[in-house]
Amino acid sequence: MSRFDRIAVSRAAVAPTVCARPALTRASMRDAMELTKPRITKMVLVTTAVGFTLAAMSRSWGALELFLVVVFCMVGTALSASGANALNQWMERSRDADMPRTSGRPLPAARMTPGVGLLIGALCSITGVAMLWLFVNPAAAMVSLVTIVTYLLLYTPMKPVTPLATLVGAVPGALPPLIGWAAAQPTHEAAWASLAQPAGWSLFFIMLVWQIPHFLAIAWMYRGDYALGGYRVLPVVDPSGERTAAATLLWALALLPISLAPIHFMPASLGWGYAVIAVGAGAYFGYTALRFAMTRSDAHARRVFFASIIYLPLTLVAMVVDAVVMAVV
Repeated sequence: MSRFDRIAVSRAAVAPTVCARPALTRASMRDAMELTKPRITKMVLVTTAVGFTLAAMSRSWGALELFLVVVFCMVGTALSASGANALNQWMERSRDADMPRTSGRPLPAARMTPGVGLLIGALCSITGVAMLWLFVNPAAAMVSLVTIVTYLLLYTPMKPVTPLATLVGAVPGALPPLIGWAAAQPTHEAAWASLAQPAGWSLFFIMLVWQIPHFLAIAWMYRGDYALGGYRVLPVVDPSGERTAAATLLWALALLPISLAPIHFMPASLGWGYAVIAVGAGAYFGYTALRFAMTRSDAHARRVFFASIIYLPLTLVAMVVDAVVMAVV
């Protein structure tokens, strides 16, 4: 074999390895992204942005100041949420392996080591809270920290123990609007004081109540998976579905009056435009929950789920649009 033949063979042997590196890196990045549950993180950012926008309407801003606060608030919140989601998957990796719906996640599928998953979650969480503390304000950072702690140390351990974990888990899911609400305040003192304002908490309660029927619909459709994972969600301990359907209907209907509370607490920002959308979307959500209560099937639970994912963005967008219109007019 000539020198040139040996070089050609050597290059052919090395080429697959070299070409595989970018593919491996892309796969690792996809797994890291999946670990952070990007869909949930996006929802957290949307609700944070709504809280920020509504609170920001009441003060004047310099262009650079507004830009920097928004960037640091969104990036810090995204990192905090991503870290909490990653740590949740790290904590639940063994149970996820028993559930068909989650067995393909990076940790149970062994595409990522537990140590790497823990490191990603810890770094994102710490960096996110630190960014909010240093570049936004301590109040926003504290709300973010409470969100992480309640999600990981209360909700996650309670899931295999009691159906009440769903209600507890709705608390961290409802806190992000308050991160944005606090972030929009002009001083640290005002930020702490804003956490006592009922207007911000009215957003919290909309998010809290919305999550219950949303999750119960998911839990009903995947009750077999949750049973395999050892999670005592309501549909698992309620085989007939009577309590699940009743709770779904109750919480969906509760959204109707609760969704109107922000109008009372923010009369200068919200009016009939938002009210019409909130009532209409809430009525449809309640209707799908009623149909599920009458016929407890996966098909009707799926309709509740789709109604829930229509309801939330529709009402949040209506809230922001109404506030902007009223500010301009």
